[in-house]
Amino acid sequence: MSAEPELIELRELAPSGRIGPGRTRLERANALRIAPCTARNSSQQHVPGRGHRFQPAGPATHTWCDLCGDFIWGVVRKGLQCAHCKFTCHYRCRALVCLDCCGPRDLGWDPALERDTNVDEPGQRETPDLSQAETEQKIKDYNGQINSNLFMSLNKDGSYTGFIKVQLKLVRPVSVPSSKKPPSLQDARRGTGRSTAVKRRTSFYLPKDAIKHLHVLSRTRAREVIEALLRKFMVVDDPRKFALFERTERHGQVYFRKLSDDEQPLKLRLLAGPSEKALSFVLKENDSGEVNWDAFSMPELHNFLRILQREEEEHLRQILQKYSRCRQKIQEALHACPLG
Repeated sequence: MSAEPELIELRELAPSGRIGPGRTRLERANALRIAPCTARNSSQQHVPGRGHRFQPAGPATHTWCDLCGDFIWGVVRKGLQCAHCKFTCHYRCRALVCLDCCGPRDLGWDPALERDTNVDEPGQRETPDLSQAETEQKIKDYNGQINSNLFMSLNKDGSYTGFIKVQLKLVRPVSVPSSKKPPSLQDARRGTGRSTAVKRRTSFYLPKDAIKHLHVLSRTRAREVIEALLRKFMVVDDPRKFALFERTERHGQVYFRKLSDDEQPLKLRLLAGPSEKALSFVLKENDSGEVNWDAFSMPELHNFLRILQREEEEHLRQILQKYSRCRQKIQEALHACPLG
């Protein structure tokens, strides 16, 4: 991977935007070049992935299948997860997994610090509303502290633009369209991207040290940052599978806080200053166990209710069978005992 940071112009990735001169570098986004693992030819006969040790997923697992991309949900039967690489899928998708297990992923970031002192911080933090003069002074102070050309700029309407760096700390694989030619940026604008159902998908493990710089507006939300990163890599997984976290170091401890969808990363960057210890952004899997049901459509919610009903009926049937067998054994023992 090149040591030169690659910049993503977030506004240039908007569907309604236009490609201007000097922005052709964005079309170099080729999902097939980001995978360190060997992919199988889709035209060959299906070969099961090697090395996985699938186990029932834990009770707090509410996530999306790494194979088909559909949401995994249930009270008892939640799906399967590889004990080594954390590949997560439906029970029905287990036999279709072709990606080999990569083993436990050592992401290699501050092992002595992060492994022992990670602390999850609660909730959304309140950020002060700055006046025009305060914003201008903050930007001036920020630009005076950085030693690169990644400056912030104040716009006439009171908003400002700047750069944020996002580290991709993904343990599980991501999915891209399984085709010989990845879709171009123009294809995505014409609506052939994630909004269209992807019939064939190929899974990859992203490099553990992937870092991307994004040029964003002060009003750009965390959810838009996630969507821009996924478009960059042509990832077709549901954006809700991922979450943007802020990472801070204080008194020898590392704190992670998941940003809400509407938080503005550039504003957080300005308030914290350019120090990476004071604030940095990390993209991780959204495996908090919490489900934002309001984010699902009505058909999806009705489908979850049907899944819940089927699971409840199956669970009750198994419980009744268990008690019926136990009762039968007791009755057989009673009949076998001699009277008196």
